[in-house]
Amino acid sequence: MSMFQDIPVDVGVVYEGERIRRKDMQVELGGPDVKEKFELVRVKKADEVEDGKITLIGPDIKDMEEGKSYPLGIFIEVAGAKLDPELEGVIERRIHQYCNYIEGFMHLNQRYDIWIRLSKKSFQKGFNSFQLLGKVLHRLFKSELPIVEKLQITFITDPEKIKPIYDEALQIYEARDARARGLKDEEVDKFYGCVLCQSFAPTHCCVITPQRYSNCGAISWFDGRASASIDPKGPVFEIERGEILDPVKGEFSGVNEAVKKRTLGEVTQVWLYTAFGKPHTSCGCFEAVAFYIPEVDGFGIVHRGYPDVAVNGLPFSTIADSTAGGRQVDGFHGVSIEYMRSKKFLQADGGYTRVVWMPKEVKERVKNFIPAELVDKIATEEDAKTIDELKAFLEARGHPLVQRWKKEVEAVAEEAAAPVEVKEEAPEAVSTPTLTAATLPVTVGGVKIILKDAKIYAKKVIIRTVKSEKENKG
Repeated sequence: MSMFQDIPVDVGVVYEGERIRRKDMQVELGGPDVKEKFELVRVKKADEVEDGKITLIGPDIKDMEEGKSYPLGIFIEVAGAKLDPELEGVIERRIHQYCNYIEGFMHLNQRYDIWIRLSKKSFQKGFNSFQLLGKVLHRLFKSELPIVEKLQITFITDPEKIKPIYDEALQIYEARDARARGLKDEEVDKFYGCVLCQSFAPTHCCVITPQRYSNCGAISWFDGRASASIDPKGPVFEIERGEILDPVKGEFSGVNEAVKKRTLGEVTQVWLYTAFGKPHTSCGCFEAVAFYIPEVDGFGIVHRGYPDVAVNGLPFSTIADSTAGGRQVDGFHGVSIEYMRSKKFLQADGGYTRVVWMPKEVKERVKNFIPAELVDKIATEEDAKTIDELKAFLEARGHPLVQRWKKEVEAVAEEAAAPVEVKEEAPEAVSTPTLTAATLPVTVGGVKIILKDAKIYAKKVIIRTVKSEKENKG
């Protein structure tokens, strides 16, 4: 782009989706090892903003040690005759997009979860100052969003001075989120879609409803409406809700049509309120993951900032990789923290009656939105670090799933006691016996597998009781 001739690296959409590995990075800003990081936009009066002003509080990029991680706050103040506070979140989310236009500059996530890496190559080319980053952002915002008439940027990297501003940012995010609570999906005829993350996940299309925030946690239904109105051809767009095909799973005809179009036919059906069947796709910017734990038939939740392994023994990165990239994966569901405050949260799966574990930090943040009778029945890392400890905790606290286990065990016992039909097909149809059963329990390596409506072909079928098997071994 000609407007960037004084920038030492290329700037353009071609660099969106570029990944920078640790061995190739000069510095890391924010990320999982740093608590204080944020990006915040505030609408101001015209006389409060000096257009093009770029301020740095703390060390510059060239003063940072190679390979290290540093705190970063990006505070942008904007003014314009057509701007109002409702647009702050919309403008804020564009920071992600515009940063990724820069060669060798990777920006992930949003709000208080930003994760930025600068490559060694771009640093060596001369991209070594926040002044340069500020110039790129200023020019892109002014050219892409004409309603932004004046814009000034402050970068904060000082570890002490960033703390009070970080705390203030968290309060502003919470106030925004609270606005959308109370409005129901059934009460509106339009939802909104977002494809900002398709540079990283080509088959992902985020569906934003009053009761289901964007996976990244940065775009509410109100933000979607505002964004689509000021930039109709942009990455956030209207979705006609259409007919409600399944109110429990959250299937809407208009959503299916929009997602099919935006993913070029890769995803044709989406259920918004479940982690099974046709779950909402995930990009890579989600705040947390709900993951199924088959040993207890419940869900655990782990957020991006959790430093330890989850109760299933896996770190966030591994669990996240199981659902990222725009895929629909049974039992893995990228979510925002705000969606966890919604009454539609995993509605088809049982909501919080199906949740069994989450980090203490997340539990505290959503505690007031968990049914009171369940709060103390959901474990944290302080209560359970393994599946066995989790089972013991759930039984001791009387989690609703414990009763479900008992019912399933009784049902299996009854069905296992029923006679099993073993029949031999006619020679012309098949030459081996066929075993059929409505439910067939199989134990392998201490794990019970239940085959429902099973039909098994085998050359020989041997059925022994557990008792006789032990006697033979003895």
